[in-house]
Amino acid sequence: MQLISRSPADTSALAGQIITLLKPNEVKATVLFLTGDLGTGKTTFTQSLAKELGIDLPVTSPTFVIQKTYETGHTDWQKLMHIDCYRLEGGADLAKLGFSEWLASPETLMVLEWPERVTDILPPPDLELRFKFIDNQTREINYDQKVGH
Repeated sequence: MQLISRSPADTSALAGQIITLLKPNEVKATVLFLTGDLGTGKTTFTQSLAKELGIDLPVTSPTFVIQKTYETGHTDWQKLMHIDCYRLEGGADLAKLGFSEWLASPETLMVLEWPERVTDILPPPDLELRFKFIDNQTREINYDQKVGH
């Protein structure tokens, strides 16, 4: 499926759609991959997901801290975990931070930016969204509609 986002409101609408389509995984965290160049809207999408999950705190990119976790007000997922792998050099870096423990939490919706940096440790995603810069206001967001489990 393809969405052309011309505003944060368009991106927020997609986040709402994704939340209604996703089903929690019963044995591990539900994993979303967000791929695309810098500035294509990955963090904006995660901020929209956070709002859909009932998170009132500011959600910022975890580029320098790698991972941030937020408690949600959602019935399906109790936590949103936002991971930015941009500064990592491989799966071993993510493993040292406790990735296997994070992944073992079925109550967690895990969003990974730059997953291609750590593919050697990652399970297949429950959903991958691909972000593309079109112009200063426009982004193309693609995903396969095979969501859920």
